[in-house]
Amino acid sequence: MIYIRSFIFNLGMWLFTIPFTLIGLLSFPFPPQQRYRFLSLWAHVALWWLRISCGLTYEVKGQENIPKTPSIILCKHQSAWETIALQLIFPPQVWVLKRELLLIPFFGWALALTSPIAINRAAGRGALKQLVSEGKDRLAKQFWVVIFPEGTRTAPDARGKYHIGGAWMATHTNTQVVPVAHNAGEFWRKNSMLKRPGVIQISIGKPIQSEGLKAN
Repeated sequence: MIYIRSFIFNLGMWLFTIPFTLIGLLSFPFPPQQRYRFLSLWAHVALWWLRISCGLTYEVKGQENIPKTPSIILCKHQSAWETIALQLIFPPQVWVLKRELLLIPFFGWALALTSPIAINRAAGRGALKQLVSEGKDRLAKQFWVVIFPEGTRTAPDARGKYHIGGAWMATHTNTQVVPVAHNAGEFWRKNSMLKRPGVIQISIGKPIQSEGLKAN
């Protein structure tokens, strides 16, 4: 049954994503915040369809810890789920991601319209400079910045290697950090088409001030 429900979810999302992306391309002339509000409708539909087709929902703890001002979100990365759900939980946001993702047909095209910080991970210190300069730009435009410090999806029972990028941006822009943990990987695993029914737990920690701290 899980295989059938997961297939129905995936099929439905592809049937929705392709025309939505083509319509979304028409939002290019609009300001970034307006583009984001339209494109984030995709996330609302995705989580609704995930609940209907697969019986997978979520519960947020610590929502009172979300600051009023744009901040940097450092989130655990276990599945594709958190990239969708964060759009419903936090204010307008941009993601730090590898630039190759923008080349994915339809998905990558829409992603490019959300003003992401697309990094060449082979650029070394050049990538860190880009993080700071583009991070300042997005924060000034009232966007939050989402970073997955592990850099790639990690199984829930594994401990990933945390990269310096998130802390570097925070300390070089004097921006507070909001830590986010969850167990989405228990229901929607990396490189798996299966979505198991249940309730994902997502926990938002208290903001961490970066002023006076060092990235390492």
